[in-house]
Amino acid sequence: MPYYERIVILTGAGISAESGVATFRDKDGIWAKYNIEDVATPEAFARDPAKVHAFYNERRRAHSGVEPNAAHFALARLEREHEGEVLVVTQNIDALHEAAGSRNVIHMHGELLKALCSHCGARHPWRDDLSIETSCPACGLPAGMRPDVVWFGEMPYRLDEIYTALARADLFLSIGTSGTVYPAAGFVAEARAAGAHTVELNLEPSDGAALFHETIHGPAGTVVPAYVERLLR
Repeated sequence: MPYYERIVILTGAGISAESGVATFRDKDGIWAKYNIEDVATPEAFARDPAKVHAFYNERRRAHSGVEPNAAHFALARLEREHEGEVLVVTQNIDALHEAAGSRNVIHMHGELLKALCSHCGARHPWRDDLSIETSCPACGLPAGMRPDVVWFGEMPYRLDEIYTALARADLFLSIGTSGTVYPAAGFVAEARAAGAHTVELNLEPSDGAALFHETIHGPAGTVVPAYVERLLR
């Protein structure tokens, strides 16, 4: 295994599924039970904020007690023990990477356990329910608090930082993601164009599996720790 100086890791729902976090796009996933247009767009929030709040309050309660799995812990170990740079870019809105010990994490789709004030733009850690009546701890105004998550039609967070990291990476790992949602689905092409070695670690081949130099398929809790062991050896 070559030594890699700058590692960028993209993670998706598949890495958290083994912790019991419901996925969104599987046949039994969340979007099979809810219409995206009703609960995950700015228009839905403007039209029926109570319904959107109820959906995310349920998601927040469902995350209570969920623990990181072996794949999360392996990536935290990689960041801790690798002498170079390790950046985790996650599409997940859970906090399992941080719970496992990862510190250099970008949540490109936001974080379920944070709330954002539409009035003043302040962000706050948030584990309780949100409602229309909830006032912002910073500005004091009601009716503006929302989950700090990126809805369909909104721009993912910190894209400039992500693309800068991809342009510098010499190893790009994609873990537990379907390869169907852009811009994340295009990260492998960005990394390859910059000269990085690209590896897919996934339960099954993603839609973009052919774009990777190397593919390893199996449960994240098995294949990710094994790959990290190889890197650190």
